[in-house]
Amino acid sequence: MAKRNGSAAGIKPAADTTQPILNVDGVTLQYKTKEHLITATYRVGFDVYPADRFVLLGPSGCGKSTLLKGIAGYMKPVEGAIRLKGREISEPGPDRVMVFQEFDQLLPWKTVKQNIIFALHNGGKTDTAAEAEEIAMEYITKVKLTGFEDTFPHMLSGGMKQRVAIARGMAMEPDVLLMDEPFAALDALTRLQMQKELLQLWEDTHFTVLFVTHSIEEALIVGSRILVMSPHPGQVKAELNAHHLNHDNVGDKKFAKVQQHIHDMLFADRILEEDVQPGARG
Repeated sequence: MAKRNGSAAGIKPAADTTQPILNVDGVTLQYKTKEHLITATYRVGFDVYPADRFVLLGPSGCGKSTLLKGIAGYMKPVEGAIRLKGREISEPGPDRVMVFQEFDQLLPWKTVKQNIIFALHNGGKTDTAAEAEEIAMEYITKVKLTGFEDTFPHMLSGGMKQRVAIARGMAMEPDVLLMDEPFAALDALTRLQMQKELLQLWEDTHFTVLFVTHSIEEALIVGSRILVMSPHPGQVKAELNAHHLNHDNVGDKKFAKVQQHIHDMLFADRILEEDVQPGARG
């Protein structure tokens, strides 16, 4: 039987939480269109530590999703390096799993359970069918989809499809779960519920997540650390500690104050130093 991380299921943080698990060091990423060579990010650098809920926040076109593709191994930097556990990333691998915004990321001809089992087999995470089914059912329960394990994706709502994608990603037990605006296409109420559920899953397993969003409110709810990026080409403007904020603070003065400060950074290029803590880790 394939060995699973830790004594209980979940995406486990490394033993030493004082050392970064992911290092993005001066990374410039470019891609070609039919007419132009686009510089998506310019010399971006940051560290992600085990159990971080690290958010990349910035306007559309600032290179957030491109950075995620680089970390996933789908793009190579033209400058700088991306390292996971000290090893330079050169290709995709099961130690980094992506959850996308689109609802069609599931295999439509497979059920909820079969989608997760397929990922486990493909990633070499299990040795037996019985073990794969056990793991799949465990994560189906975690994302509150018990009773839907034999349902096909076209019969699920958008929020339910995203729950399956998250369950599939977590079942792989990657070192870092990469989430590219996973709730952006959901209605407001479902989006808030999914944010709460993601935080509850994190409380249960303390996995490491790198989360992309252009919503300031979502960044403050989901993130423990936030990297604020400038418009195209994406560069680092500031790094904030958001451990003290979550969905319970939405609407209060503290939350609104930090929200306004980030807005100023993004749109008025003003930073209020007392609330911005570069590199802070609560």
